[in-house]
Amino acid sequence: MHTVARLLQLAGLAIPPLAMGAQLSENISTGRMLQFLLMAVGLFILGHTLQRFSSNTN
Repeated sequence: MHTVARLLQLAGLAIPPLAMGAQLSENISTGRMLQFLLMAVGLFILGHTLQRFSSNTN
């Protein structure tokens, strides 16, 4: 569970630079970039919550 939480956090940190780079190179629209950023925030929060939950059970 801890590893999955860390992977979700890593994905949440990796998506924003990729989304911003794609928007700057005009491959995606600004609205799509914002959707990716919100998804990244959600993934990171989910990973953080799972990490806190898994550390409490050990």
